[in-house]
Amino acid sequence: MNYRVPDDPSLEQIENDAWGDPPQDATKLIATVHRLRRKPISALNDADLRVLVGQNVGLDTLMPRVLERLEHDPLLEADFYPGDLLTAVLAAPSSYWTAHPDHRTRIEHIIAGIDNPDPQLKADIEGFERGIRP
Repeated sequence: MNYRVPDDPSLEQIENDAWGDPPQDATKLIATVHRLRRKPISALNDADLRVLVGQNVGLDTLMPRVLERLEHDPLLEADFYPGDLLTAVLAAPSSYWTAHPDHRTRIEHIIAGIDNPDPQLKADIEGFERGIRP
């Protein structure tokens, strides 16, 4: 039997990888990630994306959507402070950026367009740049 991805799929459906319910003793974060993996991608808001990207969940699927949002507003405030979604993206593993050079180019353009980032964001950008360059 062939598996058909619905028209408005969740990460769980796209990846064809059901995690099941979170463990009984799961933290709030773990329970949230489990719940968000079942939510249709189109229904994920900026805060949801920040959580998932920050946990390195579904990067292949979510990063194009996140980069598009950041291209429109690099300092988008998803949940906590201006630029928190960007900070989550910058923390993605260097292996992700190596495997997706087109996404790396996009994020480099995004951060190049930020004038006078606050000290913490500047440190995050510098860490990102150190992590992806030999």
